[in-house]
Amino acid sequence: MSEGAERVEVLDVLRGTAVAGMIVVTSPGDWNDAYPLLRHATWNGWTLADMVFPMFLFAVGMALGLSFPRRLGESGAQARLWRRVGRRAAVLVLLGLAVNATFNADILGIPVYIGHPGIAFLRIPGVLQRIALCYVAAMALVVVSGRRSADGTVDVSPRAIGGAIAAILIVYWLLMRYVPVPGFGVGRLDQEGNLASYLDRLIFTAPHLWPLGSVNWGGPVVFDPEGLLSTIPATANTLFGVLAAVAWRRAAEGAVTRLALLGAALMAVGLSLDAVFPINKLIWTSSFALLSAGFSFLTLAMLGWLLRSRAVARACAPLRVLGGNAVLAFLLSIVFTKLGGAPWFRLNGVTLTAQGWGDAIARRLLPDPHLAATACAFGVLALITLMLWPLHRRALHFRL
Repeated sequence: MSEGAERVEVLDVLRGTAVAGMIVVTSPGDWNDAYPLLRHATWNGWTLADMVFPMFLFAVGMALGLSFPRRLGESGAQARLWRRVGRRAAVLVLLGLAVNATFNADILGIPVYIGHPGIAFLRIPGVLQRIALCYVAAMALVVVSGRRSADGTVDVSPRAIGGAIAAILIVYWLLMRYVPVPGFGVGRLDQEGNLASYLDRLIFTAPHLWPLGSVNWGGPVVFDPEGLLSTIPATANTLFGVLAAVAWRRAAEGAVTRLALLGAALMAVGLSLDAVFPINKLIWTSSFALLSAGFSFLTLAMLGWLLRSRAVARACAPLRVLGGNAVLAFLLSIVFTKLGGAPWFRLNGVTLTAQGWGDAIARRLLPDPHLAATACAFGVLALITLMLWPLHRRALHFRL
């Protein structure tokens, strides 16, 4: 396998691993019976589930990094680049808003709401919106800080990107720790009193935030896990992916070891900073950004090592299918989540959702409720993979 083909394969498998994790985390047969590692931390702290979305952003950055060097000195080259970037970002934002709208509308006449119905409660932030913003910001930083050759070629400057990451994470810590929040004071990092949550309520207003973003179940919405200010440190995860791409293409043979060492170091630093700036995915603290980036580096290194085996590479075919159409896979998982929550069935006078019906079948086969809930999630994952396989075979891909 050529070096270029190896780079594309490991990226697709990494992206597929991330989106597979996203599907498994969001598709259990019963949320109450999901394994603790597959549930997000309620506030401070972290679980395996919390590492999944940062890994996807990391993969976005890696894809961006592998697209350099670029010839941007030619007439109109930069304009074409930014038109393409703007178009991709706009599509992601619109898709994200459309996904959010499904949780405020009837489906086939059956009302299944998370929060309140109607456009007045449409959530504005979201996963796809964050991906779009991080992608645009990372591209801008790479282009502006890139090293330019005499022929107009622009390449990634690892030193500049590393400096940008450090600046982002330090400035975010200073903002969250030392900027006073009206009505709450300085340095609060609880759900309601932190700066990121306050700005989201101010800019978007509470009805347009994550309907489950309350301190207590069913209480007033006070935060959004994909809010505006917390997208800034999330961009650091994307930039770490850019650095991983540079390391991979410059030294493919020794890249696995270097990536593993860097990943371990970043995780250690993130864990050590927990006492200063608690690890928290929901407001994407700097310690969480470092910890999750380190996890992504280690995962990439592990995949790079495993894929050297032809048997493993063949076994990873489903992950390549998911990685080749990661955004579409994520959208399908949202559709299944919506359909799964709809009360389609009646059994012995009891109305069942598709999710509950599937979980009931899984429990008959697997007495352990945790295992049954997880089996349902893997069933959804398998179904989505099979649906995408024909597109993959025809090389039809929608990805960043």
